Amino acid sequence: MIIFLVFTILLCSPSRAQFLYSFCNSSTTSDYVSNSTFESNLKLLLLSLSSNTSASAGFYNTSVGSNSDQVYGLALCRGDVAADVCQSCVQTASQEILRECPNKQEAIVWYQYCQLRYSSSMFFSSMVYAGKFPPWNEQQQNSTDPDQYSTILTNLMRKLINQAAYDNTSKPMFATGDASVSETEKIYGLVQCTRDIDRSECKNCLTYEMGDIQGCCSSRSGGMILDTSCNLRYESSPFYNGSSASSTSKGSGRKTWMIVIFVSTVLVVVLIALCICGAHCLRRRKGREVDEVKIQLAPLRQNLESTPISIGFPESNIQGGNQMDTSELPLMDFEAIKAATDDFADSNKLGQGGFGTVYKGMLSNGREIAVKRLSRKSWQGLEEFKNEVILIAKLQHRNLVRLLGCGIEGEEKLLVYEFMPNTSLDVFIFDPIRRAQLDWRTRFDIICGIARGLLYLHEDSRLKIIHRDLKPSNVLLDSDMTAKISDFGMARIFCENQNAANTRRVVGTFGYMAPEYAMEGLFSVKSDVFSFGVILLEIISGKRNSGFCLTKHAQSFLAYAWGLWVEGKCLEFVDPLLVDNCSTTEVLRCIQIGLLCVQQDAADRPTMSTVVVMLGNESLALPQPTKPAFALGRIVVKANQSSSVNCSVDVETISHVLPR
Repeated sequence: MIIFLVFTILLCSPSRAQFLYSFCNSSTTSDYVSNSTFESNLKLLLLSLSSNTSASAGFYNTSVGSNSDQVYGLALCRGDVAADVCQSCVQTASQEILRECPNKQEAIVWYQYCQLRYSSSMFFSSMVYAGKFPPWNEQQQNSTDPDQYSTILTNLMRKLINQAAYDNTSKPMFATGDASVSETEKIYGLVQCTRDIDRSECKNCLTYEMGDIQGCCSSRSGGMILDTSCNLRYESSPFYNGSSASSTSKGSGRKTWMIVIFVSTVLVVVLIALCICGAHCLRRRKGREVDEVKIQLAPLRQNLESTPISIGFPESNIQGGNQMDTSELPLMDFEAIKAATDDFADSNKLGQGGFGTVYKGMLSNGREIAVKRLSRKSWQGLEEFKNEVILIAKLQHRNLVRLLGCGIEGEEKLLVYEFMPNTSLDVFIFDPIRRAQLDWRTRFDIICGIARGLLYLHEDSRLKIIHRDLKPSNVLLDSDMTAKISDFGMARIFCENQNAANTRRVVGTFGYMAPEYAMEGLFSVKSDVFSFGVILLEIISGKRNSGFCLTKHAQSFLAYAWGLWVEGKCLEFVDPLLVDNCSTTEVLRCIQIGLLCVQQDAADRPTMSTVVVMLGNESLALPQPTKPAFALGRIVVKANQSSSVNCSVDVETISHVLPR
């Protein structure tokens, strides 16, 4: 039954975009060198095209790099396909074009639903006709009446060409239509142009293609011509969305519907059976996972080596009776935590992150706590729970949030922290009213606190730990506005002599990710340094990195900061609330440190120990920063990338595997 189900789904699901043709231009340019700057720019370009084309109404063009390493690219989706089909097709094309045309400085690939092109030469808004005749044409049969078929085809295509070039405003430079050959036969046609050329060039391009069709294929029941700037196709059966299937006979239509009803009925029955079996297996697996977590956490009761410190929970709230210290893992009763948060009432909600919600609670002895309730439906929540408990239970530092206990009850997983009355850093620095409460001395102390907390994680604790999701919402503030780093669910432990690691599961928050991590999955202590640099600049400016877009000034937050630095106008970057009551020298020095932390090359960024020294020693000479990696929306781009890349807001923690 499972085999039948899979076979049925494959039959009923829309097929992947069919590969049509590729062209690798080796006549005018030499091959690029592997691992060169051009190749790096090309990969960034392809990532940008796959990320932005579907969101830009199916057409997107941009460039990456400068001078001889600059690469231009364009992607176009067929005007009748949905956004998800468009995105999938362009993603496939962006990967396959590198295999179809390895090391070529100019290439184009066509699929059934999209086309993608790149070149080392500027080709936007330029129509140079070079129609291609894909092998698909050879598979088409001859029409029964070639002369009549050719006449009707010509009239239909002329109509569609004029419609695409001049008449169709809802779907620019795209048109479809059909014409009857006889009572049982029709011709279905489609034409489209890339939207970087003007309408007269679109008509010329399609007219050239129609001439090629008449010379090669007008006697056949199907034909296709592909070009860099336009495409033309026709068939004797419907092939585009919205096309009529009136040529199908009533008998065959009735037969088709009978098959569909039969297959659908069987499919529903099988799916219900699978869902019942799956739910049963999931319950059993979840039970085993909770037991596994308890088993993995149990050794911490004996192995934690920190100095005993009384936590002060009521005895009845802790499994095992007496008050526990940090030499053991405090496992709290679920019902006690539930009561402390008033059954996780919305009025006690402090915030919501990628893996769960945080609530304020009060124990029976009057002590305030913060409870992180991990999502019951999140598979990653289990891993985050184990990771966070094991890590934080071993860490003790003034600038790290302290874990007080945890609880497990069925699928519920709870983490209990010390309560931070001033919530998180983002609540202050991105709010125009609350930001006024942060004078320069307070902001500088917060910067230094974050730096010392990271230094402890990287170098001073018994473990070398990479946080991987450092951002303002994960920096909490106590009653004295002391900064405390929180949320270690994505952190990774390094061996003593390990300096870097690579992962296919890229997690974190766009805008704070180092470029080598976002693009290649490579992370190290320098990844956290990059995130720290972004936060430092946000604290000084009062501006949010994510979603920052000043079209008349810069394409991104870091580009804006860098531009003012280069022009010697750094004071324009500073929050106006600070300008009149801060040390200008100290502020400018901090901006320079921030720019040193966000440099493109990880090797150029300072370590956190160096950052702490630079922050604490005004007499120490600072090196000059180089251009930063300009984090923009869902991609990280080189400093000289074209400003045509769209800005987007994405402040949530993500788990996203990027194409390689």
